Amino acid sequence: MPDLLDLSIAEAREGLDNGDFSAKEYTQSHLNEIESANKALNAYILETPEKALEMAANSDERMAKGEAGLLEGIPLGIKDLFCTDGVRTTACSHILDGFVPPYESTVTENLWNAGAVMLGKLNLDEFAMGSSNETSHYGEVVNPWRRDGDDAKLVPGGSSGGSASAVAAHLCVAATATDTGGSIRQPAAFTGTVGLKPTYGRVSRWGTIAFASSLDQAGPITRSVEDAAIMLQVMASHDAKDTTSVDIAVPDYRKELAGKVKGMTIGIPKEYRVDGMSEEIEALWQQGIEWYKDAGAKIVEVSLPHTKYALPAYYIVAPAEASSNLARYDGVKYGLRVEGDTIDGMYENTRAEGFGDEVKRRILMGTYVLSAGYYDAYYLKAQKVRTRIKQDFDEAFKNVDVMLTPTTPSPAFAMGEKSGDPLEMYLNDIFTVTVNMAGLPGISVPAGMSSSGLPLGLQLIGKPFDEGTLLKAGQVIEQAAGELPKPTKWWA
Repeated sequence: MPDLLDLSIAEAREGLDNGDFSAKEYTQSHLNEIESANKALNAYILETPEKALEMAANSDERMAKGEAGLLEGIPLGIKDLFCTDGVRTTACSHILDGFVPPYESTVTENLWNAGAVMLGKLNLDEFAMGSSNETSHYGEVVNPWRRDGDDAKLVPGGSSGGSASAVAAHLCVAATATDTGGSIRQPAAFTGTVGLKPTYGRVSRWGTIAFASSLDQAGPITRSVEDAAIMLQVMASHDAKDTTSVDIAVPDYRKELAGKVKGMTIGIPKEYRVDGMSEEIEALWQQGIEWYKDAGAKIVEVSLPHTKYALPAYYIVAPAEASSNLARYDGVKYGLRVEGDTIDGMYENTRAEGFGDEVKRRILMGTYVLSAGYYDAYYLKAQKVRTRIKQDFDEAFKNVDVMLTPTTPSPAFAMGEKSGDPLEMYLNDIFTVTVNMAGLPGISVPAGMSSSGLPLGLQLIGKPFDEGTLLKAGQVIEQAAGELPKPTKWWA
């Protein structure tokens, strides 16, 4: 029997149904791995072994009765942005220390209803603000990968760095994640995992701590495209509690993987050939084009002329919405409270001590662009740019089925390498933010290795609510790239 930690969701479900192992055994194997690796990786900020084994025992009982759900007995890691009933949820911020929600997010409720098991809560950049997972109040997450011949600790990407690191290191079968400007796809590319950002409105945001409400979208990080399809099948739903949730039937994504890409048209956005892009990223992109040609797809160049404005517009819209969303954290009802001489003093002291530097930076940026005299000049103009970006995609998608781009401009970088320069850090989102600005689905699939032995990903961008085509196209990259290396367990 193969190592239980190496099984995909589909393989694990088959093994559980066949009685090859129990859900408790399968869960315990992951708990053991977390115990041996998490001190080095810091992927989990809260482990829930007792709850996990209890949930696994319940799964074994349901399977014995023939009542197994789609994710029955599958151990998952949950990004600490999803509220979990009775289990501490902090968004990795000091200001939410000790907060225990009395309710369950819709995403996690869907997972538990399908039989999934919670191993614990995963680390992230504070309030999901970051591209490297170095801003968490609970310490940075370490990428399980290392450069060839180099012991420098690498970032796993952000904000879903804990999710990506845990999946890559086999500390869970799959994980929940969120994507506001690339926070699922970028860490997936940095860790050799599959990261799927669904269409805005496909997955409920209810019970997920907000960063930028018009951009945030939950999705899975997995080790295969098929697993991403299975996870999305469960995570997606219409939710009356979320007014942005779209009432569209959720298809059987796994069945849609069986289709062929022959005759499909793949768009190559010319504006994504940015100055300074490394030769190996360019070569990987060209390799992806050849794979689709070999699969019978047609390749056409498309133009997205407003792409150059996407990053500056994003860093107006996202901080503006963050400054509004984070105004609720004031020390009055829950979380951290630092007393002051007056109530205003208590507000000031609580927020000054409770928020980290990056969160404060974005609150200040957002408050500035929303202030009197600047709202029209910055925020309103950024929203107009956002509309133009969406129109660019609408026009291009009249002629193509999906678009192929790099996911990131480089492989994973070392800790501290970019954290001192916010502008350089923000450039990590250059290929991903347009997808959020337009509300489109996107996926990053491992496609090769860098010259330094690190994973690289290719990104596919799809039409609204056409995740099935996106997943089908993603499988072409996965199959063409073949089995890629795994990170060595340097922490063992």
